[in-house]
Amino acid sequence: MTFKFDSIYLDNPIECGRVMDIFEPEAVTQDIALLFVHGGGWGAGTRTCYHTIMRGFNEQGFICASIDYRLGSDNVKILDQITDIRHAYDEFVSYLKTNKRPLKIFVNGSSAGAHLAELLAFALPGECGENLSYKSRELENEWIKPVGAAVQAAPVTFEPWEDIFPGIWTSMKWIAGVSYEQNPELYRRISPITYLRPGICPVFQLAAENEHMFPIRQTEYFVKQIQALGTNARFKVYANAEHGFFYDLTRRQQKEAFADILEFIASIK
Repeated sequence: MTFKFDSIYLDNPIECGRVMDIFEPEAVTQDIALLFVHGGGWGAGTRTCYHTIMRGFNEQGFICASIDYRLGSDNVKILDQITDIRHAYDEFVSYLKTNKRPLKIFVNGSSAGAHLAELLAFALPGECGENLSYKSRELENEWIKPVGAAVQAAPVTFEPWEDIFPGIWTSMKWIAGVSYEQNPELYRRISPITYLRPGICPVFQLAAENEHMFPIRQTEYFVKQIQALGTNARFKVYANAEHGFFYDLTRRQQKEAFADILEFIASIK
């Protein structure tokens, strides 16, 4: 199957980390486009890890985009990353407009990327406290919320919980840039559960049976809260899968998740 590939940088001059890859099949048969946000503990990872999965969705007729964001450092923290994904989403909207495609975007993410994808999907621009401009870049389009989301290994809250995995709590405090005790309000604002309200987009939460960072019980509670709002929400645990398992299409669990996401997208059309 042939397809068109583009890399779009968000800034001129180029800014490392602010870039998006777009894979467009020769025959676009779906009116929903997919946007992927990679994981990596907010300090690692790359948009290229989703290329194989994007090609799989291309074969089903979907336009796909995978984005990078500035990785965490002494100078880059979570609000900067939220700015980056807002700008990338806005650029994808512009791309779809230019190509006269429906402005229907379904967001995907894993782990840290799932966290960012959920904030993108549920919070309004600027609501987390992020700056909506960066250097000379501003949002160009009116806000068009995603039509849905599929996230795997998503932290539904940034506020500490009992028996929190020490390694992930260290990463969460690091990317927040301040301790919880110093600024609990920031931790609340960067928690996806803060933004559960009527009218949010449908969401599919994928969980691994061997998840060790974000408790499955939290994910299940999160989904039940969304369902109580009258929103389409699904929760599924994948047997013998581990944190961040959905980056390829070779294993049984990966193929199962791929089919389930296709089914969920079809359910929201």
